[in-house]
Amino acid sequence: MRAAIDIGTNTVLLLVADVQGNVLKVIDEEQRIPRLGQGVDENKVLQPESMQRVIDAILSYKRILEEHYPTIEEVVVTATSAVRDAHNKQEFMDLVKEETGFEVRLLSGEEEARHTFEGAISVIDTDPGDSFFVLDIGGGSTEIAFGEKGKVKDFFSFDMGCVRFRERFLHHDPPFQEEIRHCREEIEAQFSSKKMKIPRKVKAVGVAGTVTSLAAINMQLDEYDTRMINGHRIECDKLSKGIEIFSLHTYEQLLELSPKFLKGREDIFLAGLLILEGFMKHFRVDEIYASTGGIRHGALLLSKKDEK
Repeated sequence: MRAAIDIGTNTVLLLVADVQGNVLKVIDEEQRIPRLGQGVDENKVLQPESMQRVIDAILSYKRILEEHYPTIEEVVVTATSAVRDAHNKQEFMDLVKEETGFEVRLLSGEEEARHTFEGAISVIDTDPGDSFFVLDIGGGSTEIAFGEKGKVKDFFSFDMGCVRFRERFLHHDPPFQEEIRHCREEIEAQFSSKKMKIPRKVKAVGVAGTVTSLAAINMQLDEYDTRMINGHRIECDKLSKGIEIFSLHTYEQLLELSPKFLKGREDIFLAGLLILEGFMKHFRVDEIYASTGGIRHGALLLSKKDEK
């Protein structure tokens, strides 16, 4: 039994799982939303209060592991975009080590894409010959990766995410249409900056809070049910119509619409949807399938492979 903690720009996620070869069996998952990356896009500095919220989240996970899973063999802790971009990244990682005892592994954008790819396809039904195009919309960065099961062939990381672009473009509540237009233009410019050849017969898979929250809202779920969310299909045309509706709502109204799934992300949800829409339109993806897998799943699978 192993555990992984993923320190993201908006969330800190815990995964407890058994790993046998390339098969990962999820035992427990937890989520906290401390928003480590608040203000990082503008200031390039992690704020003391944000760092403390993350440490509190990690300490709560440590208590869960000690109380419920005392036989854990390994805890892998990774950090991504917000920490990569911060001038005081080392201060933060040293603080985590001092306060929690965990070493933080800072992933590069390329490593993040590979971890996401492995994690995304680990929890959905696949065939040996399937090709996958994986999208991970984070708070500070967005990763895309193309490959076949068990092998990434091409990947890119972009400095755009739902926290970063909400802070950069969507200044009003609800945002002005001009702000949305500028956000869409920058999203397209980001995706156009990288050249990636994708075959026609490929399965697009989306991970992280924007996609999984949208899937849960679409299905009108009462609780977060990974079995229901994994494999849920999101269509580009319906997504664009949904954005038109969501863009007219204030953050408070969005939270009232779905308090279970938008708590802590009500102000960044629209930015995430715009990135998802931009991805689907740029790469001409008509549909994308939701996956609750991600970096933490990939971290456990890849650490297991590294032992061999």
